Amino acid sequence: MTPEAAIGELTAHARPGKAAEMAAYHKADRPYLGVANPDIDTCAKAWRAALNLDQRLALAAGLWDSNIHEARVAAAKLLAQARIRPDDGAAWALIACWVPQFDGWAIADHASGAGAKRLVWEPTRLDQVEDWTTSDHLWTKRAALVMTLPWTKQNHPKPNEVAARERVLGWAADYVTDPEWFIQKAIAWWLRELSKHDADRVRRFLGTYGEAMKPFARREAGKYLGG
Repeated sequence: MTPEAAIGELTAHARPGKAAEMAAYHKADRPYLGVANPDIDTCAKAWRAALNLDQRLALAAGLWDSNIHEARVAAAKLLAQARIRPDDGAAWALIACWVPQFDGWAIADHASGAGAKRLVWEPTRLDQVEDWTTSDHLWTKRAALVMTLPWTKQNHPKPNEVAARERVLGWAADYVTDPEWFIQKAIAWWLRELSKHDADRVRRFLGTYGEAMKPFARREAGKYLGG
């Protein structure tokens, strides 16, 4: 399938007036088709089932390069699966090359969701992600926390998972003085999710670094900690 054909399929799901609404909401300067996320998901699932890995990678690259909002979301969805075989790094490399192009939360979060699955599959890729934490690009820096959210979710983490969790918490600690709203929001998101599984660790983090965080982020991070 060519990117043009895939975009044609997406366009068939466009809803009148929705493209203008999406452009106003997302505020990123790119084309919008006016396709709802469930319809993008339906298309992406069908393409995943019909195409082999090389074909999916080629289609994802072409959809991303179109710069159309829904096409970029669909590109991420094409690669958002726990097991990609063979996982020789090609899917991860494609996702990683998108990161410097992130310019808003919506597409970034879809792509980060796909990237998170590749990190869990091969945690040594965290070495590359760590380089993102010192980037001058807001969305690259944010992606380091969003892509590592799976490490907030274990109730009984294995030693290697604890090590990865602590590594990311170290990145978050370095971020706490960053005034950018989206960085503060990402710290809060990571801590809030971790608090569902390891409340004491979040309390210790906030006890050490909470005063340096923006008040809204500190409140959100502690949302599930109770009094």
